[in-house]
Amino acid sequence: MYLRYSALALAVSLATVAGCKPPPTPIDQSKIIEATVVLTENQKADALFEKIFNEKVANSPETQTALGFKTNYDQWDDLSDQQAQKELEQTKQQLAELKTLNTTSLDSARQLSLKLLMAELEADVENEQWRLYSYPVNQMFGTHSKVPSLLINQHIVKDEADAKAYIGRLKNVLPHFKQLEQQLQVRADVGILPPKFVFAHTIGASRNIISGAPFDGGADSAILADFRAKVQELTLEQAEKDLLIKEAELALVGSVKPAYENLITLLTTLEQKAGAEDGVWRFKDGDKFYANRLARITTTDYNAEKIHQLGLSEVARIHDEMKAIMKKVGFKGDLQQFFAFMRDDPQFYYPDTAEGKSAYLAEATRIIDTMKSRLDELFVVKPKADMIVKAVEAFREQSAGKAFYQQPSMDGSRPGIYYANLFRMNGMPKYQMEALAYHEGIPGHHMQIAIQQELENVPKFRRFGRYTAYSEGWGLYTELLPKEIGMYQDPYSDFGRLAMELWRACRLVVDTGLHDKKWTREQAIQYLVDTTPNSKGEAVNAIERYIVMPGQATAYTVGMLKMLELRENAKTALGDKFDIRQFHDVVLKNGAVPLDVLEQLVDQYIQSAKAKA
Repeated sequence: MYLRYSALALAVSLATVAGCKPPPTPIDQSKIIEATVVLTENQKADALFEKIFNEKVANSPETQTALGFKTNYDQWDDLSDQQAQKELEQTKQQLAELKTLNTTSLDSARQLSLKLLMAELEADVENEQWRLYSYPVNQMFGTHSKVPSLLINQHIVKDEADAKAYIGRLKNVLPHFKQLEQQLQVRADVGILPPKFVFAHTIGASRNIISGAPFDGGADSAILADFRAKVQELTLEQAEKDLLIKEAELALVGSVKPAYENLITLLTTLEQKAGAEDGVWRFKDGDKFYANRLARITTTDYNAEKIHQLGLSEVARIHDEMKAIMKKVGFKGDLQQFFAFMRDDPQFYYPDTAEGKSAYLAEATRIIDTMKSRLDELFVVKPKADMIVKAVEAFREQSAGKAFYQQPSMDGSRPGIYYANLFRMNGMPKYQMEALAYHEGIPGHHMQIAIQQELENVPKFRRFGRYTAYSEGWGLYTELLPKEIGMYQDPYSDFGRLAMELWRACRLVVDTGLHDKKWTREQAIQYLVDTTPNSKGEAVNAIERYIVMPGQATAYTVGMLKMLELRENAKTALGDKFDIRQFHDVVLKNGAVPLDVLEQLVDQYIQSAKAKA
């Protein structure tokens, strides 16, 4: 009786809100029951989506901090095998719960959410067999660099309790690293070790983190400097601030220092066992692992050979476009000579000084501000969260990538950040500034990720989910998009755009070369040197990245080409009814999705637009 009353009350209230009288004739009882079933099943799905998201977040104090929550604010993630097993069983239980939903009673939006979540959880269960096929410490990311990065960039200190939690995290570094060491050892025991070159990077980075006060007599270490600055901003008596800083110093010396020293000792031991072979083909069932990685990362059925050939084809196309620019600027010589000119001429670089770095950041900000003023031409919805430009911090700039993006907090209180790595200014040419800012900032990652997080009436797992081919495909697509509205007026800047697109196309070739075709590190480096305008140093850093992140680099070009294909399909089908703003709305309003799902959404948009026309 309650359910029938709820449906009737809903119908009456909706009519009243609309300014109408309640229906004068009795409502068909079967329709009331039908409406009730649909309503309650949708609500059941919403509750289950929320429950599963919350359970996943509850497993990770670090995710909680990234989202802007202050729960478990003094804790790190549990890296133990026991926790991994617990989460696997939890995932299986969540799948069982999802299967209780009556799919036919869900509306289309929730059917899509259910499809995505089921696929995600099923992949998590299937991927358990590959859990040890990873490098928990490497030069690109890892627990050793995550600790200072999270503390400095994400652990907000607004009051004394936040400062105490920061100190608590410092104290918990030692037990956290004991778990890390166990995970490194269990992988080593089954032959999963990174190549030898990785160890010099990670050992050096670990030593850098425990350099400076209070570890030695130098200036404040990165962590202490951060904590001191945050505490000094609090509205406390100076004596209370001094006490907090002293507690942090004791925790750094008593927990952080021995944790890193123990890690360095283990890494030094493991380095002696590491080999020089680079691709994952060297592992047991490495071919199957890599095929799984490609499927998960590209969200396609492309095998390694197809991706390799696609890369070669794209490289040839981009070289032809570069030759056209070479002629436009009147350069006399071949493409390799033009590459050398673009790489070596000092006019294309800011000086490697504090002033030069400041000028770079100011220009990057100006580029983004200019693009902001053009967004209405391309988008219906724009992000509410702000975005800032920062240089990569000194403690990680030597090993970090060229540029990257950090998402805003869930409530928008912490802005999105476009990080530019200014460690070596000769690696950040002026002619790539536009494409880099568009990709990492606006209309690239910030536009996509901030809008995704701000979506309404979408489950949280979709607001904060990631599909690499979608996200990085969008980033690469948005390097091209500004050109279509008149940006890149400087032909050298347009060359910079093509140089970055070429870099991503080459990734298809070298990633599959390394992990499927058994290329050596040196062979892959030489391919980049011969094929792109980038320096050998950049080629070395890139290949070392692809080695420790198998498959990841293939996502960019695969994702971009799919988005361009879908846009062309929509243009062809709709003719003069095609609206680029509406197309982008379709791409962005559902958040990150696999590429096959994106294709379905665009097909639905085309059919809907045709029907309206």
